[in-house]
Amino acid sequence: MPTDESEHEEHHDHGHSSGHDHGAHGHSHSHAPASFGRAFAIGIVLNTAFVVVETIYGLLSHSLALVADAGHNLSDVLGLALAWGATVLAKRAATERHTYGFRRSSVLAALGNAVFLLVSVGAIAWEAITRLRTPDHVGAQTVIWVALLGILINAGTAMLFMAGRKDDLNVRGAFIHMAADAAISAGVVVAGILIAFTGWFWIDPVVSLLVAAVIIYGTWDLLRESVNLSLDAVPEGIDLAGVRSYLAALPAVTDAHHLHIWGLSTTEAALTVHLVLAAGADSSPLLREINATLKERFRIDHATIQFESPGAHAS
Repeated sequence: MPTDESEHEEHHDHGHSSGHDHGAHGHSHSHAPASFGRAFAIGIVLNTAFVVVETIYGLLSHSLALVADAGHNLSDVLGLALAWGATVLAKRAATERHTYGFRRSSVLAALGNAVFLLVSVGAIAWEAITRLRTPDHVGAQTVIWVALLGILINAGTAMLFMAGRKDDLNVRGAFIHMAADAAISAGVVVAGILIAFTGWFWIDPVVSLLVAAVIIYGTWDLLRESVNLSLDAVPEGIDLAGVRSYLAALPAVTDAHHLHIWGLSTTEAALTVHLVLAAGADSSPLLREINATLKERFRIDHATIQFESPGAHAS
């Protein structure tokens, strides 16, 4: 599928004064800029290494908070890989069998990631509840130093994506995840300091439960949105009622029906609709106007529009 903007129109006379114009205008895709490929690679390498370090020292220091945070950081490594992979897959050309290309794989990856995270959180929460009953000795100093390293790595990774967070959804997601990780690591530092000064080892499983709650809070939206996209629901942030009102209010349109909007990927949306034209209306300039508005106002890049002559609509 071409990545440059193209316009093509078809008109078929079916003998019942019904025409079909299919517009696929503005096929622009949400790629991360090429310069961010290196940022994704650096972020993945640094955070993968930190997950290994955090897991090892979490087990050695008997800190469930560190292990829980390592699980959260692993989820964000997968998130970075997903965002990077989506930009790579979006560049692959469509095939005879995959006519939309491979953008939809990002939805499946997000769904699998969400399910994996919730299962992992369940295991962490169960262990934390067990530790609350019988608190284990925790190496507070180890917890503090490892979590401080986490703040540096997560904050540094977030800085890599700061410049592009306003222009690219994938980059923005990476920035938010890494910034949140830095905040969570700061919470683990606080837990370590409290344990060092009070000797209250139950603080560690309590912080683990708080980290688990944060993961569930962040993952729940991911699960909900990925399930909805898998079921071809209208993507988050797209106003279906607004699109319908806009199309119905066009001066040359007397009726709009069979309107469908769904996600081609986690960043792109498609639309199909039937529009009944007023007598004598010219579809060509109208088609260009509609596609431009759908893209700029509603963030819908892929539109297929079927124009029908008055009296031709049969619902």
